[in-house]
Amino acid sequence: MSELAILGGSAVRTRAYPKWPLYTEADRDRLLDVLESGNWGGYPFQNRWAREFGARFAEYHGAKYGCLVTNGTVAITVALRAAGIRFGDEVIVPAYTWDGTATAVLDAGGIPVFADVDPDTYCLSVEAARAAVTPRTKAIVPVHLAMRFADMDGLRALAAEHNLVIMEDCAHAHGGAFKGAGSGSMGDLGTFSFQTSKLMTAGEGGAIITSRLDCYELVQTLVNCGRASETDQFQRRMAGGNYRVSELQSSILIGQLDQLPELTERRARNAAVLREMLQGIDGIRTLPVDPRITREAIYHFVIRYDEGESGVGRDMIAAALEADGVPADGRFYEPVYRSDLFRVNSRDFPQLEGVDYSSAMCPVSERAAYRESLWLPQFLLLGDESDVADVAAAVRKVLAGRSALRNADPALARVKSMSRAERPRVEATKNY
Repeated sequence: MSELAILGGSAVRTRAYPKWPLYTEADRDRLLDVLESGNWGGYPFQNRWAREFGARFAEYHGAKYGCLVTNGTVAITVALRAAGIRFGDEVIVPAYTWDGTATAVLDAGGIPVFADVDPDTYCLSVEAARAAVTPRTKAIVPVHLAMRFADMDGLRALAAEHNLVIMEDCAHAHGGAFKGAGSGSMGDLGTFSFQTSKLMTAGEGGAIITSRLDCYELVQTLVNCGRASETDQFQRRMAGGNYRVSELQSSILIGQLDQLPELTERRARNAAVLREMLQGIDGIRTLPVDPRITREAIYHFVIRYDEGESGVGRDMIAAALEADGVPADGRFYEPVYRSDLFRVNSRDFPQLEGVDYSSAMCPVSERAAYRESLWLPQFLLLGDESDVADVAAAVRKVLAGRSALRNADPALARVKSMSRAERPRVEATKNY
């Protein structure tokens, strides 16, 4: 076994992985057409490419209606308001997710109630959600995380039992399907993000899909400054904002949707190869295959690390993998109630009067965030089998040599152990 790169050895991988995002000449032509037209904005609402994308994106996921918005966090807030969430309503969210899932609930006037996740999927646990239901609960927000779906059968049954809205956070699940149903189509509404790292991107942006016309009409009103929706069958009005997206973004997303089926299949194919190559490596396990997932959406390939008696923490393993040429993250998400990005109080959010998050404890989420999960980005799966083989070789090398890391300088893993709020300041210096 060669010496680990983090300790001075040669890296397994030195050449670049496939770049992300991907674009085609058709995207360039479409962008140029928009540029030359002078019609760059989101008004008249919905503009040409935004309208086409919303309809096609909804249909692809099995929903009737789709609307583009400025980003994925706004999408959640707008969707919850359109679904009837009002001041003081409780909304159950998984503890292990991006902070925006919970802050969007706050912006809608609701109170996020954190529930733990399932250890095999890292998605919202049905039983934890059930235990979190109170008379004030009005909605559940399952997050389809990284490469797995929440148990929508169990959550839909729970929602029906208590007359709750389900709003699916599909920021990681573009193109995925659970038992033949597209992500975002199984609840009352589904939301997506098009931030740069996502499986489809326009740099920024988001979308809401639904098959409920009453919700769709309110979504349009909320996104378009309170104006009447295009159909206005329900004739409801709410104060809204300008959450429209530009035609420049919308034209890019058309091309992203055109590429989605082939890229989804490519990621799934390479993920299956990687899963096989990682079998039998001591100290790691891949997430169990879920036969209910009929089309895999893989935003990150997640590995579960077991420190065991090695004395080598997960963050050091992530740092060693990166040094050997495989981008890897450990503290990708924290339990939101512990995140230093979740700065909330009743002065800023009056609905939190009497709410105390300091005693929150979700053990599976804590273990995933601080000791167990390793996140490998989706672009590692966009190449061929030789790229996948390099990923597996680096994982095998690092795990086989982890005893050498036992006495390594902890500073080697300092970036990997930082919170999400701290990292940008350090990463900007490029000194690690």
